[in-house]
Amino acid sequence: MDEQHVIGKTFLEPLKDGGFGPEMVVIPAGRFKMGDIQGGGEGDEKPVHWVSISKFAIGKYEVTFAEYDKFANATGRKKPNDAGWGRGNRPVINVSWHDAVAYTKWLSEQTGEEYRLPSEAEWEYAARAGTETKYWWGNEIGKNQANCQGCGSQWDNKKTAPVGSFKANKFGLYDTVGNVWEWVSDSWHDNYKGAPTDGSVWKGGNEVRQVMRSGSWCNNSNVTRAANRHWDNPDNRDGDVGFRVVRRRVVARIF
Repeated sequence: MDEQHVIGKTFLEPLKDGGFGPEMVVIPAGRFKMGDIQGGGEGDEKPVHWVSISKFAIGKYEVTFAEYDKFANATGRKKPNDAGWGRGNRPVINVSWHDAVAYTKWLSEQTGEEYRLPSEAEWEYAARAGTETKYWWGNEIGKNQANCQGCGSQWDNKKTAPVGSFKANKFGLYDTVGNVWEWVSDSWHDNYKGAPTDGSVWKGGNEVRQVMRSGSWCNNSNVTRAANRHWDNPDNRDGDVGFRVVRRRVVARIF
C-alpha cells in the first residue's frame, strides 16, 4: 500500500500472546510551529520554533485499563487503582513514567515492532493536527468537547471519561485535550532554547522531571491548551495521569 493511502489510516498489531495492541493512527510528515503561538502562555512554552516531523503512528486513544491490565497480567505487575471509576475502556491512571515505559517495552516484545512514548514534539504535532489555535477546534474551549474543569462535560472535575467520548481531531485522535495527562519521552527543560527541530526526543534536561502533556479532568481549560507543558517525578502515580504510545514504522494491518 503506497504512502498516500496509508496516511490517516488506523491499524492494529497482533500480540504474540493473542489479541491486539492499541489502535494506531498513521500521522503524515510535516512542519509546524511548536509552543506559545497564540501568546498568553507560560515562559516554558517559548521560544516558538519550527519543527519538522517524519511520518509516524500514534495511539488513537490513550492507553486503556483493558490494554494495560493485559500487560500487568502477563508480567505479574500489580494493577493500578482505578479510583472506583471502572476499568475497561477508561484511560489507565495511577501509572508512573517508568510503568508507561515498561508497557512500551512489553508491547515491542509482543509485536516485534518498536513502540515507545511520544517525543514532546510528536505529541504536540499530533494534538494540533495542522492547527495553530489553543485547541485543535479553535481558541475557545466551548462546551462538551473535552473533559476538564469548565469544559462542560458530565465528567468535568469528577473523573475520567471513557476514551473516545468526544470528537476526534483532524488526524483522527481522541482526548488530546484533557481527560488525563499523558507522559512523553522527554526530560524537562525550562524552555525551548536549544530544542531539537527534527521531532526527536529531547533528553539531557532535568532527569528527575519527566514531561507530561494534555491536561486532565481536574485541570482548568487553560492548562489543556495544545502548547501547555507540565512535569512530574517519573516515579509518581496519580489519578489524573496516563499515556499513549507511538511507533515509527507504519506498515502493518491497515484498515
